[in-house]
Order: sequence, then structure tokens, then C-alpha cells
Amino acid sequence: MRICSYIIVLLFAVLFLSDCKKDKALANLGGYPNEIGKIMTLKCATAGCHNTASYLASAGLDLSTWETMFKGSSTGSPVIPFRSDFSSLCYFINSYPELGAIAYPSMPYNGDKLSKEEVSLIKNWINDGAPDLNGNIKWADNPNRRKVYVTNQGCDVVTVFDAETQLPIRYITVGKDPNTMEIPHMIKVSADGQFWYVVFVNSNILQKFRCSDDALVGEANLGLYYDWNALTLSDDGKKAYCVSWVSNGRIASVDLTQMKVINNYGGYFFPHGVALNETNDTLYVTGQTGNYIMKIDTSLATTQTISIQPGFPPSTASTLDPHEVMLSKDKKDLYITCIKSNDVRVYNIPSNTVTHIIPVGTYPVEMAMSATKNKLYVTCMEDVTSFAGAHGTVSEILLGGSYPEKRIAVGFMPHGIVVDDAKGLVYVASRNLLTAGPAPHHSAVCVGRNGFLSYIDINTFTLKTRRTEISVDPYGAAIRK
Repeated sequence: MRICSYIIVLLFAVLFLSDCKKDKALANLGGYPNEIGKIMTLKCATAGCHNTASYLASAGLDLSTWETMFKGSSTGSPVIPFRSDFSSLCYFINSYPELGAIAYPSMPYNGDKLSKEEVSLIKNWINDGAPDLNGNIKWADNPNRRKVYVTNQGCDVVTVFDAETQLPIRYITVGKDPNTMEIPHMIKVSADGQFWYVVFVNSNILQKFRCSDDALVGEANLGLYYDWNALTLSDDGKKAYCVSWVSNGRIASVDLTQMKVINNYGGYFFPHGVALNETNDTLYVTGQTGNYIMKIDTSLATTQTISIQPGFPPSTASTLDPHEVMLSKDKKDLYITCIKSNDVRVYNIPSNTVTHIIPVGTYPVEMAMSATKNKLYVTCMEDVTSFAGAHGTVSEILLGGSYPEKRIAVGFMPHGIVVDDAKGLVYVASRNLLTAGPAPHHSAVCVGRNGFLSYIDINTFTLKTRRTEISVDPYGAAIRK
């Protein structure tokens, strides 16, 4: 009896150790969960394709391990945790229309296509966060991560970038109506880096998201008005001022703690850009059809119209068409892009005068400032004359003195722009709406063409060779420093 018991125990031990050995072998399949690892390492990370020896010739994507997969490809991130719909890997392995977007060439290249079950397995894994063998989800380890945010007007999402690697790491759905294209336009991050806010062209809400996990935490109804194009935040992060860009335009002040409108006042003619003064008690708002800016107290009780065209009174005639406005580092000057006159105007607040008019490329729109270099960067979305074959430039302006300007060709229809002084980079979002622009690497899951981000080295004012493809119509940009 003891011998039988001993034999049974011995057989159980052998079986147990055999199973452990088998599990360990599977665990070594790139650190992926076992069933995912079988597909990735045995069908994708193969000789001549996406393995460590060959990946540079395969879009720069190494699928040998879970970690190398998240180093991205030459065009960005093929896997976005929780979003198989924005993960280009899924497009290339898919050959079943009912499972979503299909891109070519089909992968595995020159091999048997994946079964419907295998494609579904990978899509479901990504929708669950694309965890590794131990359940770890990429980019979820640091709530204080530095990030860059870009609104995608053609998809009602915000793309979230890791500022350290410049890789897209999340796609966050914004808006409240999944059946309507609400068009997220401008995005801002609070000075303390705790929250980000977005307004919409085709909706009447201001939404508030938490930066640590990019979760929606609040929403304010701005009334029965649309075309909310711009906003600015108070330095203490307690108030927002939103601007509706229509002929009978409006400005709404919002309590960001309660997410409730304090005041909503109309009667402004196509207002657009908005900035707060040093003491946060005065708004400066551009009148985009005209030659003036408006000085408005934050209670929205009084408005003063100020011409920024020396020698001419304020007028709604389309002469300068000031678009965006930004306060200088010393809080004494306003920088104003003028899309009709193709220049940036410097308006000195204490003297109430325009001190400089700086020519830039055609149709200047958004601005970003480098605190370390004391430079202003301006996207000129329709500049097709400064450089042959280019559609869009970025101007660099050295602030103070004579304000010397120089420019380079960047992207295709560049618009949103932010500076990351810590990494020495300028991020430039290119809308790429026209078929004359660069062909996207993969299919868009929304109507329209994918856009991309380009990067400028602020030390040399040269364009990096890499660019990152993202969803349709990347428009506004903001940074969590």
C-alpha cells in the first residue's frame, strides 16, 4: 500500500513538474500572455519580419517581446492599450471586414493569414489593455507622467503622447454624443498639471479630464450655443473662459471646481483667441474678422475695442483678422497672429501700443513659447510660397529687440503647436486634410485622412526625420509639463 502511495505521489510530482516546465516555456514567449505570445513570436516575430534581427526593414517594429513592441514603429505606436480600433497592428493582421479596418499588405507577409479567432483574440487582448504575462499594462505605472495632448477633430478623440518617448500611448474619446461628430477643437492643461479641458465646435460643453489617468471627471453646459473655438484657464486653475466664434459670438466664464457657468455674455463679432492678463482680471480677445482686439473685464461687464492697425480705427472689415493671442513671459506684451496680413503683432499692454509687426509665413494661426530659449514658434498653415513643394511652415521669432524671424517647412497644413523645453522639442500637429499631402501609412478608422506630428529641435531649429502618424485632423495641442 505504501509502495502504491509512493508511486502515485511520484507520478503526481512528475506531472506537476512537467506542467511547470511547460508553463515556463510559454512564459518565455516574449513576455506576452501565453496565447498572444504564440501568435506574436511564432507568426509575426519571424526571420525577415518583425524580429530583432529584421525589424528595421519592417517598419521599425520589433514584436519579439512585449517590451520591444511598445517601443513603437517608424510611424508611431502599433498598439494602443484599450483601443484596438486605433491600433494599426489590428488593421494589418485583419482580413475579415466584420472585425474592423483592414490595411495592406496583409500580415504575416507572404504567410498564412491569421484565423478569425486569432485576430479576435488579439483585438480583445488590446481592448483589455494589452497586458504582459504578469498583467502589467504599459504606460499605467506613473500618474505624474509628462504628456502631450492633441485633439483629433475628425474622430472625436484626444491622442495622448508620452513626452519622454514621443509615442502615442492612449486615445481618449471626448464629447457626449456618440452619434454626432462634435469636433474637439482646443485643449488646455491646468498650470498645476492636474487636469485638461477641451471645447467643441459642434457641441455646447466644456469637458474636464484628470491628467493622471485621463478619465473624464466633469462637464459644464455652455448654453444653447456652439462653435466654441478657444479657451483659457486662470493661473490658479479655478476658472475657464470659453469663446464662441460666430457673428454674434459669446464668452462664457466657468467655475472649474463646480463645473458650472458663472456668466455667459454675447454680442461679440467673431471673437476667437483669448488670453488673461497678469492679474487674471482682464481678458484680451481677438476679433478675427477685423483689425482689433477686445479688452474685457472677467465679469464680462465692460468691453474696450482696441485697434492693432496703427493709424486706423477699430473696424470689422477683414484687413488683419487677428486669430490667436498669447501673453509674454514678463506679462507686459501680447503676441497676436494675424491670418490676413500674415504677421505677428506685439501689443504692449502698459503703453497700449503696437510696438512691432513681424512678417511670418502665410496664414499664421497657433503659437507656443520656449521659456529657455526666449523664442516664439508660430504655425503658418497655408504657407505654400516660402519653400517649393511645401504646404505649411513654422516661424521662429527671437523675442525682444528687433524680433528676428526665420522659418522652416514643417508637416502639411500645420496647426497645433507646443514646446517641450525639457526635451528640447517643438511638437507640430499637421492636419493633412488634402490628398496632395503625405499618404497615411495605414487606414483611418474615421472619415478622412490621418494626420501626423512632426518634431523640431529647438537648439538647432531643424526638423527631426521622424514623424508620428495619428488619427484624423490633429488640430489643437497642449502639454503637461
